[in-house]
Amino acid sequence: MSYHDAVWDVTEALANFHLAALLGWQDVAQRYRRSRIGAFWLTINMGVLIGALGLVFGTIFNSPMNEFLPFICVGLIFWGYYTQIVSEGCSGFISSSDTILQLDIPFFTYILRVWYRNTVILAHNLVIFPIVLLIFWKSIGFSALLAVPGFALVTLNMTWIALMLAILCTRYRDLIQIVQNIMQVMMYVTPIMWMPEHLPERASHAMLDYNPFFHLISVIRNPLLGQSVTATSWIACACLAVAGWSLTLLLLRKYRARIAYWL
Repeated sequence: MSYHDAVWDVTEALANFHLAALLGWQDVAQRYRRSRIGAFWLTINMGVLIGALGLVFGTIFNSPMNEFLPFICVGLIFWGYYTQIVSEGCSGFISSSDTILQLDIPFFTYILRVWYRNTVILAHNLVIFPIVLLIFWKSIGFSALLAVPGFALVTLNMTWIALMLAILCTRYRDLIQIVQNIMQVMMYVTPIMWMPEHLPERASHAMLDYNPFFHLISVIRNPLLGQSVTATSWIACACLAVAGWSLTLLLLRKYRARIAYWL
């Protein structure tokens, strides 16, 4: 199979994005059918989690609550978003095996489906952030607009990660558990429930600079908190996207014809 076939799969899925959006929206609607609150149940659960962990870890680290709670709020919301895309990406092809075996749809459509439904849930959870800001009478400036290109970079990275994992996990099913364990560990070594300044200077270099998820969080969280994003984080996310997509397209080119046989 040529490299062109892999590129065609991705571009065709993007050209027919409405199909992935429709499937993703149906997933959300079906999950919360007969529920009056719907997806906002997840928002309520996330709000309770943010409040509880914010109070506990803010007290442990002796951090001012007006700084720590908005920090952990954005961190937990987007970490949950990343975790769900990675986790559901692993089974992106497996969970859609019936459709894949019957219809000739670009494989990347199923990844866009995962991305879309989790982005809808993210939009619900983001309602919590302005509420937290109102509680502490904090405001955000025009620098928050930098979160938009930050989210674009995050989307580029999360989609190739999900596509790569979908291919590998379809072939090696045990990899799903390994990835889930890795994500659990990464949550504790990424500044989600603790702030970068809580680390000693020697440890912060290794745990932050070489942690891709730190950069993926920073390009969105820092603008929303009125903080600047370092050039290192922008460059790291951009390079990660280019390298990741190059490798993933090679993987898709090599194994695209075999995915259906692995299901």
